[in-house]
Amino acid sequence: MTDLAIIGGGPGGYVAAERAGAKGLNVVLFEKRELGGVCLNEGCIPTKTLLYSAKVYDYALHGDRYGINVPEASFDFGRIMARKDKVVKKLVAGVGSKMKAHKVAVVRGEAQITGRSAEGIEIACNGETFRAANLLICTGSEAFVPPIPGVREAGDTVVTNREILSLTEQPKSLVIIGGGVIGMEFASFYNSLGTDVTVVEMLPEILGGLDGEISGMLRDIYAKKGIKFHLSCKVTEIRGNEVVYTAADGVPSSAAGEKILMSVGRRAVTKGFGLENLGVELDRNAVKVDSRMRTNVPNVFAAGDVTGFSMLAHTASREGEVVVNNLTGRPDVMRYCAIPGIVYTNPEVASVGLTEEQAKKDGVEYRVSKLPMAYAGRFVAENEGGSGICKVLTGAEHGEILGVHILGNPCSEIIYGACMAIEQEMTLAEMQEVVFPHPTVSEIFRETVFSF
Repeated sequence: MTDLAIIGGGPGGYVAAERAGAKGLNVVLFEKRELGGVCLNEGCIPTKTLLYSAKVYDYALHGDRYGINVPEASFDFGRIMARKDKVVKKLVAGVGSKMKAHKVAVVRGEAQITGRSAEGIEIACNGETFRAANLLICTGSEAFVPPIPGVREAGDTVVTNREILSLTEQPKSLVIIGGGVIGMEFASFYNSLGTDVTVVEMLPEILGGLDGEISGMLRDIYAKKGIKFHLSCKVTEIRGNEVVYTAADGVPSSAAGEKILMSVGRRAVTKGFGLENLGVELDRNAVKVDSRMRTNVPNVFAAGDVTGFSMLAHTASREGEVVVNNLTGRPDVMRYCAIPGIVYTNPEVASVGLTEEQAKKDGVEYRVSKLPMAYAGRFVAENEGGSGICKVLTGAEHGEILGVHILGNPCSEIIYGACMAIEQEMTLAEMQEVVFPHPTVSEIFRETVFSF
């Protein structure tokens, strides 16, 4: 019998397997597709690889801003997609090497939970029965395709994040249903390559849940780049390659695209692997867990998108670590107060902690300060003509850091400092004592802290 069985080899599963193996646990990891899960194979890594190619192309097109002339800059769509595949393949192999190094038994196949016996939790896979003292469910999530009339009849014109990553030819036009993180990242990529992009969003602003001011600024930037936005619009039908929607005023309209990207959210995968055979409790089709990632069933845990709470790769990894820590004698709980959210557009958006909208809704008394990114000398040196903002929220009484929201490159690489500040409940006074390296873009955080 194994100490820990894990179903799902994504960021929650493979990180938990690595940590558990390093601590001496006997671990078996089941994965029906490729190690790395959606993030590595169909999400985080391939999209960021594509976005970096687009960013390099942007720099080449506008090199004259930096005194560099790149005559007739062009791109090869096939090679961009091939590089994406190469990066994914390399990193998947890297995950496999980690599993081998920590003596994790990787079983490639579709696992089925069959029940529990006196010998432990039983899992069948590839005609063999495995028994484990503990089970970690990391089955992730899948793209949600709403039952919009005409969506099935549209065939391969309608794609999700999985299919769009496998395109062999660049679409001349693209309609994106949903202006969330995934939608905006693909909008950014294809807009950079010259595709005519239209975004149809049901909410009054893109990137719902992030800071509203920063979301609006990013939308303005991309509107100037040529992306067409239709906000507060409900999609009512798909007619072939045409998306029919109704605006807030009730007036129907439509947008046509060579491809239609369905990007309205994801849902937890809780069916098809025998979860019901253990009686695990669900909440809105997601596995219900406590702060230690325990389900209602003893010795059964869940981490990652399957819990339906914070569908981010880094959240999943930390949740998996919480499980392993508790199994190996280190009491640990999952905290969600400092989970960063990143949008890898150009410019990037990075956010952690409370937004102004959340603070007002929750009745939190706060102070806010914000500065243009141009207050950081390194940003000015590396972003000719670029704009952006850093916004910091603090508690009104004690000055503790509550939220940090940044628009501007490379905020994805500096937001971790704000995460640490919030996690450690640091105050303005304490942050002002921290020495930042100069010149760096990260200094914008320190400048904003001093601007209260």
